[in-house]
Amino acid sequence: MISAINDRIRTVSVAVARITLIPLLVRVGVFATALTSFVLAYPTRILFDRPGLLLLIAAILSAVAPRRRWPTVAVLVAVAGWLLSTSWYGEPVALWRLLGLATLLYLTHTLAALAALLPHDAVVSPDVPTRWLLRALGVSLAGAVLSVLLMSFTASDADRAGLVSALVGLGVAVLVATLLGWLFRRR
Repeated sequence: MISAINDRIRTVSVAVARITLIPLLVRVGVFATALTSFVLAYPTRILFDRPGLLLLIAAILSAVAPRRRWPTVAVLVAVAGWLLSTSWYGEPVALWRLLGLATLLYLTHTLAALAALLPHDAVVSPDVPTRWLLRALGVSLAGAVLSVLLMSFTASDADRAGLVSALVGLGVAVLVATLLGWLFRRR
Protein backbone atom coordinates (compact mmCIF):
# COMPACT_ATOMS: atom_id res chain seq x y z
CA MET A 1 0.00 0.00 0.00
CA ILE A 2 2.73 2.47 0.99
CA SER A 3 4.90 1.47 -1.97
CA ALA A 4 1.95 2.09 -4.32
CA ILE A 5 1.50 5.57 -2.85
CA ASN A 6 5.24 6.24 -3.16
CA ASP A 7 5.16 5.10 -6.79
CA ARG A 8 2.23 7.41 -7.51
CA ILE A 9 4.00 10.36 -5.86
CA ARG A 10 7.15 9.60 -7.84
CA THR A 11 5.15 9.44 -11.10
CA VAL A 12 3.48 12.79 -10.39
CA SER A 13 6.78 14.44 -9.45
CA VAL A 14 8.43 13.20 -12.66
CA ALA A 15 5.48 14.49 -14.72
CA VAL A 16 5.65 17.89 -13.00
CA ALA A 17 9.41 18.07 -13.58
CA ARG A 18 8.98 17.34 -17.31
CA ILE A 19 6.17 19.81 -18.07
CA THR A 20 6.99 22.36 -20.76
CA LEU A 21 5.94 26.00 -21.02
CA ILE A 22 3.25 25.97 -23.73
CA PRO A 23 1.16 23.10 -22.28
CA LEU A 24 1.46 24.74 -18.86
CA LEU A 25 0.30 28.10 -20.24
CA VAL A 26 -2.65 26.46 -22.00
CA ARG A 27 -3.71 24.86 -18.72
CA VAL A 28 -3.29 28.17 -16.92
CA GLY A 29 -5.57 29.64 -19.59
CA VAL A 30 -8.18 26.96 -18.87
CA PHE A 31 -7.99 27.81 -15.17
CA ALA A 32 -8.15 31.57 -15.75
CA THR A 33 -11.09 31.45 -18.15
CA ALA A 34 -13.05 29.04 -15.95
CA LEU A 35 -12.45 31.13 -12.84
CA THR A 36 -13.30 34.38 -14.62
CA SER A 37 -16.50 32.85 -15.95
CA PHE A 38 -17.45 32.02 -12.36
CA VAL A 39 -16.76 35.62 -11.36
CA LEU A 40 -19.06 36.87 -14.11
CA ALA A 41 -21.76 34.27 -13.49
CA TYR A 42 -22.14 34.28 -9.71
CA PRO A 43 -23.16 37.10 -7.39
CA THR A 44 -20.29 38.61 -5.43
CA ARG A 45 -21.68 37.50 -2.08
CA ILE A 46 -21.41 33.85 -3.16
CA LEU A 47 -17.87 34.17 -4.52
CA PHE A 48 -16.36 35.18 -1.20
CA ASP A 49 -18.24 32.58 0.83
CA ARG A 50 -17.81 28.81 1.13
CA PRO A 51 -19.12 28.08 -2.38
CA GLY A 52 -16.31 30.27 -3.73
CA LEU A 53 -13.80 27.66 -2.60
CA LEU A 54 -15.72 24.97 -4.49
CA LEU A 55 -15.67 27.18 -7.59
CA LEU A 56 -11.91 27.58 -7.24
CA ILE A 57 -11.53 23.80 -6.96
CA ALA A 58 -13.72 23.30 -10.06
CA ALA A 59 -11.50 25.71 -12.03
CA ILE A 60 -8.35 23.96 -10.85
CA LEU A 61 -9.71 20.52 -11.72
CA SER A 62 -10.72 21.65 -15.20
CA ALA A 63 -7.15 22.82 -15.81
CA VAL A 64 -5.44 19.81 -14.25
CA ALA A 65 -7.64 17.17 -15.90
CA PRO A 66 -8.87 18.58 -19.24
CA ARG A 67 -9.39 15.09 -20.68
CA ARG A 68 -11.90 14.23 -18.01
CA ARG A 69 -15.35 15.73 -17.45
CA TRP A 70 -14.12 18.64 -15.37
CA PRO A 71 -14.20 21.33 -18.10
CA THR A 72 -17.80 20.35 -18.84
CA VAL A 73 -18.59 20.49 -15.13
CA ALA A 74 -17.00 23.96 -14.93
CA VAL A 75 -19.09 25.22 -17.86
CA LEU A 76 -22.29 23.77 -16.38
CA VAL A 77 -21.49 25.25 -12.96
CA ALA A 78 -21.01 28.67 -14.56
CA VAL A 79 -24.32 28.39 -16.42
CA ALA A 80 -26.03 27.33 -13.19
CA GLY A 81 -24.45 30.35 -11.49
CA TRP A 82 -25.79 32.64 -14.19
CA LEU A 83 -29.29 31.20 -13.81
CA LEU A 84 -29.04 31.45 -10.02
CA SER A 85 -27.77 35.00 -10.20
CA THR A 86 -30.44 36.28 -12.56
CA SER A 87 -33.47 34.34 -11.32
CA TRP A 88 -32.91 33.68 -7.60
CA TYR A 89 -30.91 36.77 -6.65
CA GLY A 90 -32.69 39.02 -9.14
CA GLU A 91 -29.62 40.59 -10.68
CA PRO A 92 -30.39 42.35 -13.96
CA VAL A 93 -29.25 40.78 -17.21
CA ALA A 94 -26.50 43.00 -18.58
CA LEU A 95 -25.49 42.46 -22.20
CA TRP A 96 -21.76 42.93 -21.56
CA ARG A 97 -21.89 40.36 -18.78
CA LEU A 98 -23.82 37.86 -20.88
CA LEU A 99 -21.49 38.22 -23.88
CA GLY A 100 -18.43 38.07 -21.62
CA LEU A 101 -19.71 34.91 -19.98
CA ALA A 102 -20.45 33.30 -23.35
CA THR A 103 -16.96 34.18 -24.58
CA LEU A 104 -15.29 32.86 -21.45
CA LEU A 105 -17.25 29.62 -21.55
CA TYR A 106 -16.27 29.08 -25.18
CA LEU A 107 -12.64 29.86 -24.39
CA THR A 108 -12.72 27.46 -21.43
CA HIS A 109 -14.10 24.75 -23.67
CA THR A 110 -11.69 25.29 -26.56
CA LEU A 111 -8.60 25.72 -24.37
CA ALA A 112 -9.51 22.54 -22.50
CA ALA A 113 -9.73 20.77 -25.85
CA LEU A 114 -6.26 22.05 -26.76
CA ALA A 115 -4.89 21.11 -23.34
CA ALA A 116 -6.33 17.62 -23.72
CA LEU A 117 -4.47 17.23 -27.01
CA LEU A 118 -1.11 18.44 -25.70
CA PRO A 119 0.93 16.08 -23.54
CA HIS A 120 2.58 17.70 -20.51
CA ASP A 121 6.05 17.43 -21.99
CA ALA A 122 5.25 18.39 -25.59
CA VAL A 123 7.50 20.87 -27.34
CA VAL A 124 5.05 23.14 -29.12
CA SER A 125 5.56 26.20 -31.25
CA PRO A 126 3.99 29.34 -29.76
CA ASP A 127 2.10 29.74 -33.03
CA VAL A 128 -0.16 26.78 -32.18
CA PRO A 129 -1.93 28.27 -29.13
CA THR A 130 -1.81 31.74 -30.68
CA ARG A 131 -3.67 30.61 -33.79
CA TRP A 132 -6.02 28.52 -31.66
CA LEU A 133 -6.90 31.54 -29.50
CA LEU A 134 -7.24 33.88 -32.48
CA ARG A 135 -9.73 31.51 -34.10
CA ALA A 136 -11.66 31.17 -30.86
CA LEU A 137 -11.75 34.93 -30.34
CA GLY A 138 -12.86 35.40 -33.95
CA VAL A 139 -15.75 32.99 -33.41
CA SER A 140 -16.68 34.76 -30.17
CA LEU A 141 -16.51 38.18 -31.81
CA ALA A 142 -18.63 37.06 -34.76
CA GLY A 143 -21.18 35.54 -32.41
CA ALA A 144 -21.30 38.68 -30.27
CA VAL A 145 -21.71 40.98 -33.28
CA LEU A 146 -24.44 38.82 -34.77
CA SER A 147 -26.21 38.52 -31.40
CA VAL A 148 -26.17 42.26 -30.76
CA LEU A 149 -27.29 42.93 -34.30
CA LEU A 150 -30.20 40.52 -34.11
CA MET A 151 -31.20 41.70 -30.64
CA SER A 152 -31.19 45.32 -31.72
CA PHE A 153 -33.63 44.55 -34.52
CA THR A 154 -35.89 42.34 -32.47
CA ALA A 155 -35.95 44.73 -29.50
CA SER A 156 -37.38 47.55 -31.58
CA ASP A 157 -39.97 47.47 -34.30
CA ALA A 158 -37.44 48.17 -37.04
CA ASP A 159 -38.37 47.42 -40.60
CA ARG A 160 -37.24 44.22 -42.26
CA ALA A 161 -35.22 46.13 -44.85
CA GLY A 162 -32.88 47.37 -42.10
CA LEU A 163 -32.36 43.85 -40.83
CA VAL A 164 -31.74 42.47 -44.31
CA SER A 165 -29.28 45.24 -45.17
CA ALA A 166 -27.39 44.73 -41.88
CA LEU A 167 -27.16 40.97 -42.45
CA VAL A 168 -26.00 41.52 -46.05
CA GLY A 169 -23.37 43.96 -44.76
CA LEU A 170 -22.26 41.40 -42.20
CA GLY A 171 -22.04 38.76 -44.92
CA VAL A 172 -19.92 41.06 -47.08
CA ALA A 173 -17.62 41.76 -44.12
CA VAL A 174 -17.19 38.02 -43.51
CA LEU A 175 -16.51 37.46 -47.21
CA VAL A 176 -13.87 40.21 -47.28
CA ALA A 177 -12.21 38.81 -44.13
CA THR A 178 -12.23 35.31 -45.63
CA LEU A 179 -10.75 36.57 -48.90
CA LEU A 180 -8.03 38.50 -47.08
CA GLY A 181 -7.20 35.45 -44.96
CA TRP A 182 -6.98 33.29 -48.07
CA LEU A 183 -4.73 35.83 -49.80
CA PHE A 184 -2.54 36.12 -46.72
CA ARG A 185 -2.08 32.35 -46.47
CA ARG A 186 -1.42 32.12 -50.19
CA ARG A 187 1.61 34.37 -49.85
